[in-house]
Parts: sequence; structure tokens; C-alpha cells
Amino acid sequence: MLVYKASYKYLPDGIHGEVVDFPGVITCGSNIKETRKLLSGALEDMAETNILLGEAIPVPNPEATDPEADFDEPIHLVINASTRVRVRPDSVA
Repeated sequence: MLVYKASYKYLPDGIHGEVVDFPGVITCGSNIKETRKLLSGALEDMAETNILLGEAIPVPNPEATDPEADFDEPIHLVINASTRVRVRPDSVA
């Protein structure tokens, strides 16, 4: 599990969310619950994209901050690894 930092800023039309130590992970929602959910999905999508493109996943930086944010909190990225196994019956050659 990797722990990044999510920062939130209240705007007139919603809440802006950003993972400040994972470039490109941003979203906006109508309330904090929605913004957290969307930000979590964006973090998963960006991590998966990096992996599929053979790019490194950024190392979390606990010192990263957004001075304009209203508040921040930890956001967790859990990566599961697996292998693809295809079983063919013995009768198939």
C-alpha cells in the first residue's frame, strides 16, 4: 500500500480534489463524499495507466502540500498483482 496526500479546495461550484504527490490525479465533485470517491478512482486509473505504459509510479512525498488547499488527508493506493493463467484441457493440442 502506498500513501499519498489528497488536498481539497472549496470552490463556489464544488470541491476540487488533487493528489499533490501524484501528478495528473485531479477531480472536482459537488460535495466532499463525491470528490473523495472520484479522486480515489482517478488515482487508481492513473496508477494503472503508468503501469500499462511501463512508467514508474511516483514515490509518495509526505512533505508535498498545496498552500491554497483548505485541507488535506492521506489517500491510499493498494496494488494487487496477479498472473494470467490459461488452462487448456489435455484433449486440446
